[in-house]
Amino acid sequence: MVAKNYSKEDILRIAKEEDVRFIRLQFTDLMGVIKNVEIPVSQLPKALDNKMMFDGSSIEGFVRIEESDMILQPELNTWMIFPWLTGNGKVARLICDVYNPDGTPFAGDPRGALKRVLKQAEALGFTAMNVGPEPEFFLFKTDANGDATLEVNDQGGYFDLAPSDLGENCRRDIVLTLEDMGFEIEASHHEVAPGQHEIDFKYANAIEAADNIQTFKLVVKTIARQHGLHATFMPKPLYGINGSGMHCHQSLFRGGENAFYDESDELGLSETAKHYLAGLLKHARGFAAITNPTVNSYKRLVPGYEAPCYVAWSAKNRSPLVRVPASRGLSTRIELRNPDPVANPYLALAVMLAAGLDGIVNKLPLGPATNQNIYTMDEAERKEKNIDSLPATLKEALEELKKDSVVTDALGEHIVSRFVEAKEIEWDLFRVEVHPWEREQYMNTY
Repeated sequence: MVAKNYSKEDILRIAKEEDVRFIRLQFTDLMGVIKNVEIPVSQLPKALDNKMMFDGSSIEGFVRIEESDMILQPELNTWMIFPWLTGNGKVARLICDVYNPDGTPFAGDPRGALKRVLKQAEALGFTAMNVGPEPEFFLFKTDANGDATLEVNDQGGYFDLAPSDLGENCRRDIVLTLEDMGFEIEASHHEVAPGQHEIDFKYANAIEAADNIQTFKLVVKTIARQHGLHATFMPKPLYGINGSGMHCHQSLFRGGENAFYDESDELGLSETAKHYLAGLLKHARGFAAITNPTVNSYKRLVPGYEAPCYVAWSAKNRSPLVRVPASRGLSTRIELRNPDPVANPYLALAVMLAAGLDGIVNKLPLGPATNQNIYTMDEAERKEKNIDSLPATLKEALEELKKDSVVTDALGEHIVSRFVEAKEIEWDLFRVEVHPWEREQYMNTY
């Protein structure tokens, strides 16, 4: 998205000229869900002076009721007027950081967590982490009440077009809306599974990329609803077909120089890139609970559906966890393929960066690439090649998270304790539920 340097005066002027009636002060809770406090335009000066308070005790993973007051500090460069109209006039938004009443950053703010890790990168001489995310989604038909059904809106496949791709018009409207909002769209297409779609937008620095992911999800859901469809970023909504991922292309820069590129290297990768990649591999099991944060996430990470299950890397094939795309020069980057689009993007990028920085600081050696299709290997072959597996369940991922000090230190005690508590409750609710599969398997047999 094209960055704009707005001042308070710019925002007040634009709001008046465009007849903006309401402003959403947006932030993201620990589970990655967008929240907002909506204010009338008359309160905009107060918000721009960082004087808007809200009750943090009702937000997942924030604070207890006896310490509930929180302050929203808008990031001025995130000012945006939504291109769709409501019955009450134009609505704009500002993305906010969350602060304590004493003016200090709130330890449980996901956006603040990413900023903390970016400062660590800056201390090592890196001026930017660039991220190109690829969030996939499904479009489902809705019923007479507007609720989602389990019927996808088409039976199209990879790169199909109309009439097989019945989501084409909806996807085009999503693209046009995103462009109106300043996104630079690079491509859009039908994905492998029926009803599944992908829209790729240009990379950005880590904070802006995470903001863009949240904005993207909001737009997709809004425009899909206008088409009588339900958009979901659920990783595996249907059995037997591919799930939705959010591959994250990433690179570090020093000024205008891509720190991952070395033209003298056989693969064009610098030692920095190799150490970073080694850090991702070392901590992949530890950060899986953050990049794949739901029970459903691990239904996607199984063999046979193009999702990575094994901790390995390659510059050639797409079965490993990490792929190195062919582009070089300023476009040299590393693609992490296990994240899914329900991940909190701020926390996900924070742990990826922390893992990569650990590799750089400790000069972790990068093992050999795995250019063979890992899905065709048996367990003995994988063991011989030191290829580990990602966690198979959310419970296993949470146990790995608690053991990984690099990941937990990056997030901080407040976020880790509340995240783990919430996710262990989620796992227990799933564990004790009796599912249809069990009844189908056992009711008549026993």
